Amino acid sequence: MKILVTGGAGFIGSNFINYVLENYGNDSIINLDLLTYAGNKENNKKWESDERYSFVKGDICDKSLVNDLISQVDAVVHFAAESHVDRSNESSEPFVRTNVIGTLTLLDAALKNGKKRFHHVSTDEVFGQLKPGEKAFNEQTSYKPRNPYSASKASSDHFVRAYHQTHGLPITISNCSNNYGFFHHPEKLIPLAITNILEGKKVPVYGEGAQIRDWLFVTDHCRAIDLILRDGRIGETYCVGGDNQPTNLEIVKTLIKSLGKNEKDFISFVPDRAGHDFRYDIDYTKINKELGWKPSVTLEEGIEQTVNWYKENENWWKPIKENL
Repeated sequence: MKILVTGGAGFIGSNFINYVLENYGNDSIINLDLLTYAGNKENNKKWESDERYSFVKGDICDKSLVNDLISQVDAVVHFAAESHVDRSNESSEPFVRTNVIGTLTLLDAALKNGKKRFHHVSTDEVFGQLKPGEKAFNEQTSYKPRNPYSASKASSDHFVRAYHQTHGLPITISNCSNNYGFFHHPEKLIPLAITNILEGKKVPVYGEGAQIRDWLFVTDHCRAIDLILRDGRIGETYCVGGDNQPTNLEIVKTLIKSLGKNEKDFISFVPDRAGHDFRYDIDYTKINKELGWKPSVTLEEGIEQTVNWYKENENWWKPIKENL
């Protein structure tokens, strides 16, 4: 299979490229990425001399470029997105352009070029938030986005489904919980905490740190996407979760402990984010029953691997943090 991966120089996209090229010797990848602040060619450096991999710097809103690339491939796996809630609260327009218009551009090109297989990577944030005791999100949960980022992702999900219903485009969608792991941009909680601790800085924690997230190790997520792409039912959505629900404060304390530091010296409580969702949780029963997927990396194992990676790769994250 020849796959166009959008946003493949970002966090999850680069890990997916690694997963495919390491596990499928006959597959090839075209990586389309604009290299905005969250994109980093270093994430894919190991594949630069591999004939199965090619990189194209470009915009998913560029109709001519997107059409040309999609004409060359069998499938599209669409990661490219603006994804940071704080940034969306400050300015929504880039999120609408990339997440909505960009997705629409890709869908049009996939349709034009013979209805190419299209997998859209989305988020559990489109479902809004859960209160204590509420049932986990699943594929039947109503959309209730609560910030500009999740609203833009919800819109893109709807367009993907509409192109299947209206035009017969062979699509699938996955809605995942919070990822963590290698190549994660240090504006996000876990890599920000790890790198701040390594630098001797305090970790900012919103409010009282009581927010709850379902943490999913990125390689488990990539394995799920790959299964959906190859074996998922066309037109279906699959929720992908990690089976972990610590509070943000518990996560930060775990990271401080794993680095051998005293939590009293490294936690700084800051005013809560506007419209901050309280809790996310994913019910992944459907993908488990249909495709046999479940998380394979425990939170303890994943945290250990992630902490070690950031300790060993200061040359990757230090230049990024200098520009934050």
